[in-house]
Amino acid sequence: MISSNSQRPLKVALVHDYLGEFGGAERVLEALCEIWPDAPIYTAFYREGSAYERFKDRKIVTSWAQKVPFFPTKLHSPLRFLAPWIWGSFDFSGYDVVISSASWYITKGFKQDKGRSLRGLPQGPTLSGKQIEICYCHTPPRYLYGYPTSVNWRKYWPVRAYALLVNHFMRVYDYEAAQRVDWFVANSKEVQARIRKFYRRDSVVIYPPVDLGKVESRKGKGENTAEEYYLVVSRIVGGKGLSMVVDLANKLGFKLKIVGAPAGYAREFDKLKKSAEGNVEFLGYVPDEELVGLYSGAKAFFAMAHDEDFGITPVEAMLCGTPVIAYRGGGYLETVVEGKTGVFFNTYKAGSLALAFNHFNELFEKGTFKKAAIKRHADKFSKDRFKKEMLEFVQKHAA
Repeated sequence: MISSNSQRPLKVALVHDYLGEFGGAERVLEALCEIWPDAPIYTAFYREGSAYERFKDRKIVTSWAQKVPFFPTKLHSPLRFLAPWIWGSFDFSGYDVVISSASWYITKGFKQDKGRSLRGLPQGPTLSGKQIEICYCHTPPRYLYGYPTSVNWRKYWPVRAYALLVNHFMRVYDYEAAQRVDWFVANSKEVQARIRKFYRRDSVVIYPPVDLGKVESRKGKGENTAEEYYLVVSRIVGGKGLSMVVDLANKLGFKLKIVGAPAGYAREFDKLKKSAEGNVEFLGYVPDEELVGLYSGAKAFFAMAHDEDFGITPVEAMLCGTPVIAYRGGGYLETVVEGKTGVFFNTYKAGSLALAFNHFNELFEKGTFKKAAIKRHADKFSKDRFKKEMLEFVQKHAA
């Protein structure tokens, strides 16, 4: 239990962008909830989905945006400029520590420094000097700083014009909100560099938790024995490279299983389904107990995101002893070890992916990838390690 100098247990509030699909950011939130089981979750809004199902038994506090028709499902992105008013509507004055899980919706900057007005934008009640705000940053918002996002709306000129105006406003707000944070925690060295570049702030890296419950080797499987399928686990959106790996499966005829539900606008999913041959199977959302079996039985896992912030799914695959074929970039460079836990492809093109695929299979046939060694490597990113490091960090700075 964390206590203040007076030995009174500290009151902690958890803040998360929004609750929709369950992914890596939500696994972080889940671990934070385990550290502080009495802390409520403040979120801009939620919509029915896998994330809400995981947290619905906790106290969830939503903003006024939850009551706006179609906002949680369709309007949250085009009306993103309302974020300052959304976060400013919450009252955090009764808490000692506010911990935000932040990426897309500029979920930070709740503490109002004296003399700093954020250009007149509304703020929540001023936190006292004894209160602290810690931002666990998954990434500065990708759409503000030129990184690939889930939906490429910029191909439409009216959207480009609208985004030029709105995103300029949002970048100013994002930067100034970042100056109000007491402490930044980055989920990877990749994100740490982004925080330094875009916010001019220092941060500490605490890798996110990777946990699938009790992971056991599949009975009867040898050291390098696997079923003849390859696996992708991802929200089915743009910016994740899914079309490239589907095209490769179509061309080479290998069996590919894709786990994940459509997120945001479903056009990417519709396009993939239409282009996929019969050897490509879409499994939708899969609970962890089934996901372990899929990870364990796969010959390899494809990690396809471009400029990934950290990338929990390839580490989950490695936790099950499954090697990874990953793009050489972003957070993958911090988790995949070339020739030991997987291979990289060097350029984001189909030809480079095909070369890496062939190279992987050559190494696999030679018995290069050892399940036990891959699992040991993945253990470095455990949930217990995350909870210990986060708890120690908060104890240190909230004392």
